[in-house]
Amino acid sequence: MRFRFTATLLGSLLFLSGCQSTGMGRARRELKQTMDSGTNACRQNPVYCTRAVGEETVLPASIRATAQAGASVAGALKVMDEATRARVREIMAACANEASWEVNKRLFGGQTPTAEQCRQKVGTDASGNPITRAMQLGQLKHEAAMRCVQARLSVERPGGFSLKPRYRYDPKTKALELISAEAEQALLQSGRTGKLKGTLVPDVVIHAGNPLKAQEVFDFKFPCPISNNPSWRRYPEGPPHEGRDQGEVYRAAFGDNVSLVAPGWGVH
Repeated sequence: MRFRFTATLLGSLLFLSGCQSTGMGRARRELKQTMDSGTNACRQNPVYCTRAVGEETVLPASIRATAQAGASVAGALKVMDEATRARVREIMAACANEASWEVNKRLFGGQTPTAEQCRQKVGTDASGNPITRAMQLGQLKHEAAMRCVQARLSVERPGGFSLKPRYRYDPKTKALELISAEAEQALLQSGRTGKLKGTLVPDVVIHAGNPLKAQEVFDFKFPCPISNNPSWRRYPEGPPHEGRDQGEVYRAAFGDNVSLVAPGWGVH
């Protein structure tokens, strides 16, 4: 479903305040955008990842720590009415557009990369697998989007969101467990990355103070080239999610309020 931008006057004023306080300037729209989600870059190249191979896109530790700290602040919004839901979705769409604009401007002079540029090999991982420019740029765009979301939701919804929380979901028992950043880092540092296999890491989770009770879940996608439609990544062979895509698994774990966000496409 195509997202329609609606917001109250108060929401607009807060939005502008968030932009000014972080020096991000006015929100910039760009109808034609680029880059893939960056997930493959994180799965293949440790330069772009701090998480286990085979897992979701990562967020720089400093941003993630700040977001998780904000998630514990008292006074989170308790009611997710339609106006609030629309405002949050507007922010997600705006951040997707702005992140794409920022990266394109910095690396392509504001132009969108061609299909040939997207396929260009820019490096290899430790196993010799190619890293494409689409993977590299997609990761940069994810990081920019997370900075944007952090800045704006910290103003409008303090204590009511988490960025890149990691969950363990059992499709058989339907049990959902939140893995703390400390526990995750301990597993990574000890080399026990297998314990993180199959875990879920949505980009943004909206809640009322408890990340286990998600009100809205968003995942950013940045197709490259622009002719590619944004889509959910399909899980590889093996348990626990073989044969299913991210959207399907996220809906099973968090409920129906799961959305894909892409520049120029909005929230759907």
